[in-house]
Amino acid sequence: MTTSIPNHPDVVDVVAVGAGFAGLYATHKFRDQMNMSIRVFEAGSDVGGTWFWNRYPGARCDIESVHYSYSFDDELQQEWQWTEKFAGQPEILEYLQHVADRFDLRRSITFNTRIIGVHWDDVDSLWTVTTDSGETIRSRFFIASAGNLSVPKTPEFGGIENFSGEVLLTGNWPHEPVDFTGRKVAVIGTGASAIQAIPFIAEQAAELTVFQRTPNYATPLANGPIDHDEVDRIKAEYDAVREAARNHFLGVPFTDVQPSALAVSAEERRRVFDERWNAGGFRLFIDSFQDILFDKEANDTIAEYIRDRIRQRVTDPAKAEALVPTGYAFGTKRPPLETNYYEAYNRDSVKIVDVRNTPIEEITSTGVRVGDTVHEVDTIVLATGFDAMTGPLMAMDIRGRDGLRLSDKWAHGPRTYLGATVHGFPNLFLITGPQSPSVLYNMPLAIEDHVEFAADAITFVRDHGRDVIEATERAESEWGQITNEIADQTLLPQTNSWYMGSNIPGKPRACMVYLGGAPAYRDTVAEVVSAGYTGFDIRRAEVPLTAIAS
Repeated sequence: MTTSIPNHPDVVDVVAVGAGFAGLYATHKFRDQMNMSIRVFEAGSDVGGTWFWNRYPGARCDIESVHYSYSFDDELQQEWQWTEKFAGQPEILEYLQHVADRFDLRRSITFNTRIIGVHWDDVDSLWTVTTDSGETIRSRFFIASAGNLSVPKTPEFGGIENFSGEVLLTGNWPHEPVDFTGRKVAVIGTGASAIQAIPFIAEQAAELTVFQRTPNYATPLANGPIDHDEVDRIKAEYDAVREAARNHFLGVPFTDVQPSALAVSAEERRRVFDERWNAGGFRLFIDSFQDILFDKEANDTIAEYIRDRIRQRVTDPAKAEALVPTGYAFGTKRPPLETNYYEAYNRDSVKIVDVRNTPIEEITSTGVRVGDTVHEVDTIVLATGFDAMTGPLMAMDIRGRDGLRLSDKWAHGPRTYLGATVHGFPNLFLITGPQSPSVLYNMPLAIEDHVEFAADAITFVRDHGRDVIEATERAESEWGQITNEIADQTLLPQTNSWYMGSNIPGKPRACMVYLGGAPAYRDTVAEVVSAGYTGFDIRRAEVPLTAIAS
């Protein structure tokens, strides 16, 4: 068991950021299982992370509840009862609150506090962490567990401060329910959050205008009450279920994928698509044909299938064509899952404005100006997405050896080793960082993998009488080459998306995700660990810790 640094009250073993899935597990892992001292900082007033902030109507997970949950404690797995196949935001937040209560995690978390500086001391081999409350903490290790989608994108248009009505942000929604009854509402964006929220807003609003730049390939969620018999079967063999999930590309135990959409007849292909469409969730994307993300011709078959399905569901042909995605391949943007999204546009009160060719110019005091037209509204909902993957890290002003800013090191795109460490930034661990499977994997399981990797690495360092672990420049370079080579074999780089960082003006365009799949990634990490942490420089601190306190 790793033990805490003795006799040095000014230095903690670990500082972590965030109290979502990642921060909560990190707190439990380092404090309770490894007996290390830890401080955790959370900007919100309670635990939950993504599920604390994203309270917009319709917010829901797109991985089945029984899989979108922790696996580290069997009693927790057995005792928690989900009510829906795909849990909604309130239930997931309740689950995370239960976890915090069960393991008494809040006593290690400082709420309503943001980290604004994380600076490495080359001499003392310590991180100096500064918060917006003015507190300064020193730690041996820093765990970056703020989440991949926690920094909302700044809109590309101005004037929001001039709007006389109410402005709402899906990524930071009010804690109290919002009543849209009788209002004229604008929703800007048609990404995953908007696709979940629009059907609910449409039910209440007197008028709803959706401003869309890029139509999405949204497919059915097929949610419903939890099947308790199925849950009982899963709980009876949860270890095997989790193992199967960890050995699947997406982190869920799908088993019906076929090799190629082009190797079967049109009739068989249609049968498979229909079956997966009706099953809902990510079945159509991940569990139909393996070559969809790699072969443009294969992708065309599923893209056209989805377009036809959209046309069938939207009664107004003009609206239908506006909602049909073209010009990019299915799956090269995060595939949104929906419930009654397309049916919302069948209401006379709902209209869609294409802002791809004529962008939003500004927000005026009364509404949204597109070209020469001001669309007057009472409420604006910004569903404009996130500065994904790198944004949360940049927001903390992380500086490594010789004062190197992470933002400068990543000026041309993220550079990591295993998506978990960065050369020049010792004792820093990224939880589901860029160039890891992260957002293309079941996040709770991915988070557990990364926290455990960090914990095992720290244990290895301590057990060998060392203080510092840092990725080598060569290992980082080779990992980047591997990540990019795999990405180039797929269709993802051909599309502008947050996967590629291209949703943020000025952000370097680079693939943010390791696309080799979670099983291959896990095998690679296991090889690194079993070989004694190949690709890492593990050394003593220049100044012994005993000298720091004196």
